[in-house]
Amino acid sequence: MGFKAQMILLVGALVLLIVSIQGYYLNQRYAQLMEYQIGQRALSVARALATNAQLIEAFEHADPAATIQPIAEAVRLRTGASFVVVGNRDSIRFSHPLPDRIGQRMVGEDNDPALLKGEEYVSSATGSLGPSIRGKVPVRNAQQDIIGLISVGFLATEVQDRIAQDLYQNLLLMLGVAGLGLLGATLIANRFKKAILGLEPHEIALQFKQKEAILQSIHEGIIAVDQSGRITLANSGARRFLSPEDPADLVGRDVTDALPHSRLHEVLQTGEAQYDRETWVGDQLAVVNRVPILVNERVEGAVATFRSRTEILELSRSLAEVRQLADRLREQAHDFSNKMHTLSGLLQLGRVQEAVAMIGEESKLEQARLTLLQNRVSDAALSGLLAGKIMRAQLNHTEIELDDGSLLDTQLSPEGRDALLTIVGNLLDNACESPRPPGRARQVWLSFTDAGDDIVFEVEDNGLGVPAEEVDHIFEKGQSTKGQGRGLGLSIARQLCRERGGDITVEPGRAGGACFVAVVKTSCVSVS
Repeated sequence: MGFKAQMILLVGALVLLIVSIQGYYLNQRYAQLMEYQIGQRALSVARALATNAQLIEAFEHADPAATIQPIAEAVRLRTGASFVVVGNRDSIRFSHPLPDRIGQRMVGEDNDPALLKGEEYVSSATGSLGPSIRGKVPVRNAQQDIIGLISVGFLATEVQDRIAQDLYQNLLLMLGVAGLGLLGATLIANRFKKAILGLEPHEIALQFKQKEAILQSIHEGIIAVDQSGRITLANSGARRFLSPEDPADLVGRDVTDALPHSRLHEVLQTGEAQYDRETWVGDQLAVVNRVPILVNERVEGAVATFRSRTEILELSRSLAEVRQLADRLREQAHDFSNKMHTLSGLLQLGRVQEAVAMIGEESKLEQARLTLLQNRVSDAALSGLLAGKIMRAQLNHTEIELDDGSLLDTQLSPEGRDALLTIVGNLLDNACESPRPPGRARQVWLSFTDAGDDIVFEVEDNGLGVPAEEVDHIFEKGQSTKGQGRGLGLSIARQLCRERGGDITVEPGRAGGACFVAVVKTSCVSVS
């Protein structure tokens, strides 16, 4: 059964139950009230008749019925009573709707309170005409002696018929109310179904679970806020950007408290989306997209998605390196093919010694470079980075010369290793790509040491250098001498150095280019 049908059935059943209970209660009360009123009416007729002087005087006649019967019948017809019976102290009838029963004893055995005690009361009993409600009043003479009684009654069947006729109208009213309740239940169910886009509850639950899983699996950070700027949703990607020392749940907090640099309030006020904006999220530089949540063209909230600018830069740089490496490998393959042809020619000419010498020389150069790096750098990842950078530089016709005194024996922590890989990689890329004067061979000098409390890397190139007016701005985001869309590597490298107790400075190089010196505290990058 669908949710709409269930809702109509539930609300309709509830309305019917309430109406039925209330109707039953009211009908019972109405029936009781009707019986009470009829009893009081019978009692009032009996009282009025008991004061009739002609009727009282007739008790002294030799034939009381001759006088009393016409009076009682006239009252019965005028009041609509079922019977008006007048009896003496022995309960012998002087009047009755059926004349043949005059002179017989009254039936019901409920006359004693009136005849013996002089009470006026309403009773329910079965008389000669059947069950009835009757009012009984004693008849007194001038000396206030009880000389008889009057019983005015309404048959129970007539009372029930009258009550049933009135209750039928009440039943119609109850059915009308129940029908309106069912109609209202249908309208409510239709409106609610429309509000939930025609979905069933289990479908809503499934979609909620699916979207929750999707949101939590997305690598990008996602934060949603309501109209007041309070966070209503934050996925696991967003939580990674926050300080690990802050365990408080983001949901329910004001977005400016959790993210001081957030500009979601601007989106809430203007309703205009903001794309590819750079801002600081926690302690990371991120690229942010902000869009409003519109409901009937009204801003009900906003959503921000963000991703680390460093990750985007690393991804772009890695992709560029892969493309360049593929190009260089093609060049190397072509160069290797030429060497193989040369070796083939030497062997065909029978000049075996020269071919062997050529192979040994090539192997000796590569092995010497790898051995040098392994001896100077204890960390395998950093050593591999330097070897890769040197090989890539050679393919790009750039020579990287390693200082003979360079040495790095510090055992790096995983976080320290990642930081140094980024710092050194960015500095070497910057040095290799820096513009050179026409005709100048591309050279880079690298030296490093971990003597004392600091790890120091010095990278120098023979390019055009850094103009004096740019020295103070070269580390700002977006500042570069290599064109638009660059200028992030040095900014990230300086940020990483400063986070680890050091810094990066630039000074004029000996070959006319720039010399960058990066310093980090050994304790901040080593295994504790």
